[in-house]
Amino acid sequence: MTFDGTLPVPYRALTIGAHPDDAEFGAGGTLSRWASEGCEVSMLVVTDGSKGTWDPDRDPSHLISARTSEQQKAAEVLGARGELIHLGYVDGELEYSMTLRRQICEWVRRLRPEVVLSHDPWRRYMLHPDHRATGWGAIDGVVAARDHLFFPELGLVKHRPDAILLWGADEPDYWEDIGATFDQKLTALLCHSSQTETSMSSAETSEEARAEFTARIAEWAGSQGEPVGWDRAESFKLLRP
Repeated sequence: MTFDGTLPVPYRALTIGAHPDDAEFGAGGTLSRWASEGCEVSMLVVTDGSKGTWDPDRDPSHLISARTSEQQKAAEVLGARGELIHLGYVDGELEYSMTLRRQICEWVRRLRPEVVLSHDPWRRYMLHPDHRATGWGAIDGVVAARDHLFFPELGLVKHRPDAILLWGADEPDYWEDIGATFDQKLTALLCHSSQTETSMSSAETSEEARAEFTARIAEWAGSQGEPVGWDRAESFKLLRP
């Protein structure tokens, strides 16, 4: 199978992730490539990441500070020169709400991205409640942003993105080649050093562990590219709002 339906590189893109590092896992290679070609990439992180540890002695307030700093470093690695927004909801306790929809609508109207990227809320058996709530908030926030009768009190002009790309999709129908930007994706992920135990195979503890993590991400990228004949890719569900 070959694939030639790549979107044009957008002038502006906005990622909406539940936690620090979610966008890097789902779309880091795509974001890095777009940024290198002139796209203004902005990143919105919905929760504070305060439950992202298995260490019972880790102070949640210190973890929040660390994860905020790590996200800044990762954005720099990716070349994301737009806004970096932290909504600050408590990690693991996010619930879908009109307030969340309104906030996302506001940022879509403010930043006016051609492409919005987020979690696929339709993904079967997705365990993490924050991922589900964020995905629905992103979808519904884009729908609200495009129609002027939603949240007129914001005082912002409506905006309709050209596309929504949902990572982690059950039924992907869109792919981005990340062969040239895989290293940036990996480096951006490794910026999230507080997560090395929880999601990165303890990559910071040894060269062996780092090699294991690199191999795991490379294998994943390879599997994403198989349907379209690419060595390394990221796959998405494409929606046209």
